[in-house]
Amino acid sequence: MHELVLGGCKSGKSRCAERRAADWLASPGRSACLLATALPLDAEMRERIARHRQDRAARLPSVSAIEVPRPLPQVLRDMSAEHRMVMVDCLTLWLTNLMMPMEGEPIGDDAWAQQQADLVDALRGARGPVVLVSNEIGLGVMPMGREARRFLDALGLLHQRVAEACARVTLMVAGHELAVKGRP
Repeated sequence: MHELVLGGCKSGKSRCAERRAADWLASPGRSACLLATALPLDAEMRERIARHRQDRAARLPSVSAIEVPRPLPQVLRDMSAEHRMVMVDCLTLWLTNLMMPMEGEPIGDDAWAQQQADLVDALRGARGPVVLVSNEIGLGVMPMGREARRFLDALGLLHQRVAEACARVTLMVAGHELAVKGRP
């Protein structure tokens, strides 16, 4: 079963995904891996990534992590297996890496449409469960800048497409789960 976990910053999204992995791993013969999309481009982000790694290793020592800043659809296809849960943390940073990269050119609208379609296709074809984490940032005011509005629109539409392909959608608020679609 696939699940999209949405929420604000520090809402408990990653911990929710980790709980799903721990539950999955409770049965023998199962494995889990994390596809991490963050890029360590500054000191604060490097510290944040290191903290996430350390915390995750303490809670889920058997979960392997793969750094996937851009080729997410293909790696999801490659890692999917009946016995393996794949966690993706997070779609927001993946989109940022494509649309607002710190280095190189941003992806164009046509290329983004293809990436989004490829991700949804990979999700629909996944042989084992997939838990995707993303930030719900569209609850505030409309941004003033064109690029920020483009990003916000793209993320909102990505969430809609991914949610269609998932049996469950969970909204995290202050560490608590709210079922949006499906039952936990």
